[in-house]
Amino acid sequence: MDRSFLNVMILSWGFMLVFTAFQTMGNIEKTILSSITNDDNSFQGDAYISLCIIYGVFATCNWLAPSYISVTGPRVSILTGACCYVLFIASFFWPHDALLYSMSALVGIGAALIWTGHGQYLTENSDNETMSRNAGIFWAIFQTSQFAGNLFVFFIFTEPNINKEQRTIVFSVLTSLAVLGTLILLVLRKSPQKLTLGEAEGVSSADKELRLPEPRHEKPLLTAWHAFTDAIKLFVTPNMMLLSLTFIYTGLELTFYSGVYSSSVGFTTAMSDNPKKLVGLSGIFIGVGEVAGGALFGILASKISGFCSGWPVVITGLIVHLFAFITIFLNLPNDAPFKDTNNVGFITTSPILAMAGSLALGFGDACYNTQVYSLLGVLFANESAPAFALFKFCQSVAAAVSFFYSTQIGLYAQLGVLLVTVFIGTGAFCFVEYKTKRSKNETPRDIDPALVDATSGED
Repeated sequence: MDRSFLNVMILSWGFMLVFTAFQTMGNIEKTILSSITNDDNSFQGDAYISLCIIYGVFATCNWLAPSYISVTGPRVSILTGACCYVLFIASFFWPHDALLYSMSALVGIGAALIWTGHGQYLTENSDNETMSRNAGIFWAIFQTSQFAGNLFVFFIFTEPNINKEQRTIVFSVLTSLAVLGTLILLVLRKSPQKLTLGEAEGVSSADKELRLPEPRHEKPLLTAWHAFTDAIKLFVTPNMMLLSLTFIYTGLELTFYSGVYSSSVGFTTAMSDNPKKLVGLSGIFIGVGEVAGGALFGILASKISGFCSGWPVVITGLIVHLFAFITIFLNLPNDAPFKDTNNVGFITTSPILAMAGSLALGFGDACYNTQVYSLLGVLFANESAPAFALFKFCQSVAAAVSFFYSTQIGLYAQLGVLLVTVFIGTGAFCFVEYKTKRSKNETPRDIDPALVDATSGED
């Protein structure tokens, strides 16, 4: 196992444990906080407002994350972000409105650092041939986080009302997992330095592998300022402006599957005798879809065919998400996202159909994310930190807006927003990929590929 691949594996498993804790908490936060309010009327914390703060701060700090990374490097950024996640999850032991919202802001800062650092670190340990594979491996391992936490919740939430003892057990386990994941990320090693071939004749192949000289370091504040201005310049390029439409859609559907849909299943009393138990099961099926999509379209893509990467995968995601939206529209009532409801959808409420919707949401999300990661890693290889920061900026702005309107509008209106944006986002991705592939095909063969601008790569 080469050093770069080992780094990717350590990164993947560390993220998996940290986000086993966080994604499980996000999936059950609405249900958990509702149960706390039932036991303590003085607590009025709202999960959707908490998540809105997280993604709002996340969006803002994405502009500053490249500056932080330019001074500290991606490994320190990843570790700092992981510590913020630990503090957020641990704060649920002491339910208080101000603490909840303060820690939500803190984890928003941490999210910007960990995800931007992750994007640069993954790119540093990949090349054009391994980027798609590494992105798929990361996504598949990362999304197994949906299994363990939600399976645990499935067996813990045995009563319609979640009592304090059950909550304490959940918080203890999730905090421990976040700490363990942070410890794994602590052992991330420095990315191997890129090599280039010497041009001198008559030297051995071993001597031709010359290490590139380290770039000259500027003063920290100047380095941070340049990183910030580079991010702004990159944002207004045509490719990034178009891709931002895809990023926005991924943010909207992230909000829906991670914070709205599973809670809606748990609030629909016609779903089963104990619908709260289905909240964890829904998260598990979302995870199954995520891992299946990551494995099929990331890890196995190069081994199966060329149609398992790029626009065919994104079109597959479009079709799968359309199936999910239609079944959810038919199966759940409009007021399901807000509180327990006795209403039903347009058909007899079916838990099997609800789990099929969860599976489709996860699989479609993997289709989009694996291809976005792969395209960004190749298209903006020399600007990976600002590129991934801008991806997360657009995604988190959309998520923050979505979590805000999730408190105001019903399920059907939310599905309508997703239906419109899925077509716009898919079209934008396919156009950018087509344009960059055509640009590379038109590049003269006698030009050294190392001299071609990074924006002419292909997915």
